[in-house]
Formats: sequence, structure tokens, C-alpha cells
Amino acid sequence: MPITFKKKFLDSSPYEACSVFDVDNDGILDIVSGAYWYQGPDFKQKHKICDIAAINDYRDDFSDFPMDVNGNGFNDLITGSWWSGALRWRQNPGNSGALWETFEIDQSPNIETIRYFDIDGCGVPEIFPNTPGGPQMFYKLIRDHQGKGTGQFHKVVIHDGLKSGHGLGFADINGDGRMDVVLADGWLEQPEDPFNELWTFHPEFSFGSASIPILGHDITGNGLCDLIVGQAHDYGLHWYEQSLEADGTRRWIKHEIDMSVSQYHDLLLVDLDRDGELELVAGKRYMAHDFDPGADDPVGIYYFKIGNGRFEKHVIDYGPAGEASGNGIYMWIQDVTGNGYPDIVAPGKEGLFLFENLGPQE
Repeated sequence: MPITFKKKFLDSSPYEACSVFDVDNDGILDIVSGAYWYQGPDFKQKHKICDIAAINDYRDDFSDFPMDVNGNGFNDLITGSWWSGALRWRQNPGNSGALWETFEIDQSPNIETIRYFDIDGCGVPEIFPNTPGGPQMFYKLIRDHQGKGTGQFHKVVIHDGLKSGHGLGFADINGDGRMDVVLADGWLEQPEDPFNELWTFHPEFSFGSASIPILGHDITGNGLCDLIVGQAHDYGLHWYEQSLEADGTRRWIKHEIDMSVSQYHDLLLVDLDRDGELELVAGKRYMAHDFDPGADDPVGIYYFKIGNGRFEKHVIDYGPAGEASGNGIYMWIQDVTGNGYPDIVAPGKEGLFLFENLGPQE
């Protein structure tokens, strides 16, 4: 049975990233996007976070990830963008009603967006900016003896002789139990000591303007990690089947998922219908560039039943930008309504939308 969603328009704000967490520690989930947070449970009342610069058609904010940076019990925000020249965090003022102060973590090359992964299993994810013109690195929050954030970060460059390119993901490519980093033109193998050893680069493919994230998933069920890749600045969504030759040589076989949509910039795997199998959620990032192929096409969000590589497409929303929604540069999927099914919060230049997941319907 298809999954039914109820669309809720939240705001015309043009920010392209969002997150869901309890901003004010009242026990109720809130939605954060760019310059504002929206108070749960109905998200009608919005509160200003800070002023955010406008650069042409963009806003200087490509991540709104929650992390208690200073250890005071309130989640702060990790942010960065193509124009900032720095990775930054915004300090949650608690219940004072004050604006959030922004602090610099580190000077940075242009940041396409940021992804997060707990590389050492400590319970707090490390920060992985995608810097196409710079080396791949990550930042670890330094915590005190009580496990609380100190406001300081440790920077780790995992390969200093190569530019990251447009694309970033996490996948255990070689099945050794350690999560590797996938880039547009190859993958970085995690060593035994990911903080003090350089990661080995394997230039096994070329994905172009790859989505962020690139997703790792065993699509065929043969025990090998395959990859799902969107074209962030062109038409196309593909999966790449991993195969191993008798001599151990790794090959990647390209398969089409959908060639009708451009600017598949953000992808997620999530069990939308709670049947124990992951669905692929993807959509158009509206006006990722105004000169990309298909930039002026209608926007949409879709989910795909994977089915051993068949990828059956279902439309969640589709239409003119503003009437319909894409999914920006960083959507968020979480059960915010409390019915047990994960909902989709979709930001973008066309506005901020919530798609309430009602589950499978006749």
C-alpha cells in the first residue's frame, strides 16, 4: 500500500537547511531552519535566531545541525556555507529570548554543505564539511571529563594530497567493519587509527557533481556495499553495484534509478512505512544553480521502494515551486507528530514545508 503524506506549509523563508530538536528544553520537538526556529507542536510561532546574510539567491547557511557545543544542556547549531569562509557554531541562549551568537570553529574552503558521522562511537558525531576545492577533513568536539562540550574542536585532515570534489558520504566499502568516506572520484579507506593516520584513497569511480550525501546500502543483498548517487547539478539518480573479480579487483556497475529529475542534491534512506525495509527519499533542490540543466523544472519530493534494485518511484509532492516543495540542501526526517511514522521536513528557496507521514493507506 502506498504511503500517504499530509502537506503543511510552514513559512516562505528561503533557507535550504533544517533540523528537528527540542530548542527550549520544554520536552516538545521544534523545527529549526536558517534564521528562525518554529515552536512545536504546531510550529506556528517562530522565533528569530540571528540575521543571516543573503548572497544573490542564496542564504549563508547550509547546515543547521544540533549539538551541545558548550555543554550547558541546550543544543546549539553547527553551520557553514559556500561564502562564509569558515565553519561556525551558533550558541543557543536557552530561555532568555536573546538572539543566538555565532562563533568560528575554523577557517575553511568553500563549504557545499556538511554531514555528520560518529566515527569513533563516542555518542557525539564528528563534523565533515564537503569542501570541493579543499582536502577532506573532520572536526571532533572536545569534551571535558564529564563528557560535556567545551566549545573547542580538534581538526583532523584525513587526506591532504587531494581535493574532496562535489560529493560526500559514509559507507563500509570493503566490509572491514570500519566506515569509509566516499567522495565524488573515489573513496577514502578508514585506517585502524582514524585520528592519527592518513586514510588511503581508492580512485575507483567518477560521480560528477555527486549528491551530498552519497549513500551506501547493500541493494542486491549479496553482502557487498553498493552506492546510491544523485546528480546535484544535472539530471539523474543512479545506483552503482559493487562486484569483486576473482583477483579481488573491485568493479562498479552503473544502473539508472530516475533520469527525469534534475538537482538531486540531498538523499536519505529511512523506513517510512515501518515494514523493516529502507526507502530512498530524494527530491529536487530548487535553483541549486540557476544555470543547471532543469533548473526551472517543477519541484518535487519522492520516495522509492528499493526492491532488490528495481526502485519503484512514488510522488510525495510535485508542482510549481512554492505551491510544491523540493527538499533543499539538508532535509530532516523524524517522527515529529508522534504517530510512529517518520515525517519529512523540507526546506528550500521555495519555502519550508512539513510532510506528515500518515503511514500506508488503502
